[in-house]
Amino acid sequence: MMFDKNDLIEATGAKVLKDNSCVSKFNISTDTRTITPNDIYLPLKGETFDGEKFIDKALENGSKAYFTTSDFVFDNADFVLKVSDTKDAYMKIAQFYRNKINPVVVGITGSAGKTTTKEMVYSVLNYKFRTHKTFSNHNNEIGFCQTILSMPEDTQMLIVEMGMRGLGEIDYITRYLNPDYAIVTNSGSAHVGRLGSLDNIAIAKCEIANGLSNEGIFISLNQDIIKKHLKFKGEKIFYSLDDVVVLERKPSYSKFEYKGNIYELNVEGDYNIENSLSAVNLGLKTGMTPEEIAKGLKTYHPIEKRWEVEGIKGYKFINDSYNANPESMKASVKAFAELYPNPVVILGDMAELGNDEIRYHREVGEYLSSINKYVKYILVGKLACEIGKPLEIEGFEVEYFDNNEQVALYIVENLDKSNTIFLKASRAMKFEEILEKIKKE
Repeated sequence: MMFDKNDLIEATGAKVLKDNSCVSKFNISTDTRTITPNDIYLPLKGETFDGEKFIDKALENGSKAYFTTSDFVFDNADFVLKVSDTKDAYMKIAQFYRNKINPVVVGITGSAGKTTTKEMVYSVLNYKFRTHKTFSNHNNEIGFCQTILSMPEDTQMLIVEMGMRGLGEIDYITRYLNPDYAIVTNSGSAHVGRLGSLDNIAIAKCEIANGLSNEGIFISLNQDIIKKHLKFKGEKIFYSLDDVVVLERKPSYSKFEYKGNIYELNVEGDYNIENSLSAVNLGLKTGMTPEEIAKGLKTYHPIEKRWEVEGIKGYKFINDSYNANPESMKASVKAFAELYPNPVVILGDMAELGNDEIRYHREVGEYLSSINKYVKYILVGKLACEIGKPLEIEGFEVEYFDNNEQVALYIVENLDKSNTIFLKASRAMKFEEILEKIKKE
């Protein structure tokens, strides 16, 4: 998307320090490595980097225009804009373009299932509307701007995923986004180590409603903790698995009835059915028929490292290791253990659970000890070992390992190829290494 000079000045409230440029329109670039003469360099700053230190590099690589927070002007620049904060300027430019295109906007957040829900919502809306979405899980402020600025001009529906690592972060994004619909998938224990309490997590998730107008609609899992902290006074829709009649459960397939209509998913797990209910409700509110919603849902498929089925050297793996928290680990292992033959579950540490991290891991073990007794567990990492203690007490077969290389070797030397192997852990555990090592064996 190219922006007129005056649009950039208007959107950001910038002060013009220099304007000798014959170029009237610019693309926004935050990366000096890929910058072109038609780009204006916007130097972002973070805890460990300062993009303003690379303005000279942007100019050397062909750009003649840049944003800055200082009064210094490089001689070889033609167009220079001063702003008080470059990240705020980026957000304002994104907001300017969002308002110019003016699609129907959907914001999505939650402790678990954000990206899955975003993909389900996209599958439904894209069946009828020209729809644009957040790429992968690029759900922070920078990802927000990249999502908006990559939006085609004919977009009718915009879906933005919002993550957070602290209070105020979702509030910051949603006030620039101004969504028409706000979805909270759930509020759980993810990031409790950073936010300090389950109440603070719910408060942070409910911030997404701060950008809604009174005519907006809030859609959420029916949780008391969300209702407790939600301040939004407009229309609210709450859903849960209790509203559903599950008609069929099979590997890579679910069929259910909701509000008198039948829907299907090409993925297993009751928690995925629950995630899909936000997409169903949103589809109905945007004027789609149940038949159109059902056809859209049927096109949903998990993205990388989210219930990714892969055959390697005769073994069948289900890789769900993009991330993990206690709620998602319990739900996904339960779904796997109930549907697959000869199940082997590989679990790793869950991160950012704070001072109670040992208790949370043990609670996962206690929960899993109450389901399928024929599951073999492989646990990786010091915290994951806590999952194994309740399992061993209940007679489950449990193996413990320190690293992924040991796990890969154990699989090759000990597991039968009739086993189906499930992987779940926080991203930091890098469980993809297990699969890569087995490929190389």
